[in-house]
Amino acid sequence: MVRRLISSGSTFEEEIGYSRAVVEGDWIFVSGTTGFDYSTMSISEDLLEQVEQCFKNIELALKQADSSLKDVVRVTYVLPEVSDFEKCWPIFRKYLGNVRPAAMMVSAGLSDPRMRIEIQITARKHVL
Repeated sequence: MVRRLISSGSTFEEEIGYSRAVVEGDWIFVSGTTGFDYSTMSISEDLLEQVEQCFKNIELALKQADSSLKDVVRVTYVLPEVSDFEKCWPIFRKYLGNVRPAAMMVSAGLSDPRMRIEIQITARKHVL
């Protein structure tokens, strides 16, 4: 089994020492992903725009792993403000409502006060 590392090009990956995603066999582990647009290293102040950008970043990592959101089996949402969680539900449903992965939400501080959400995904490729 070959282990494959996937990068988003984010400076954080190099500075901290991690990969956006790791592919191990049929499993894909996508790191906690924030609402940064990694092409510009900018982040919106708007929570819902950050949620949308998180999913765009995750979709790109999954695509590089020859996978997609339909293969997600687990998701963890991390939000500094518990009261923001319900505001995100429509976007969560938009991206994962048909997939319905096992899910968890944790309220915790994030490494940058501009970050209002971080999403971690585990996916498993379907074997035909």
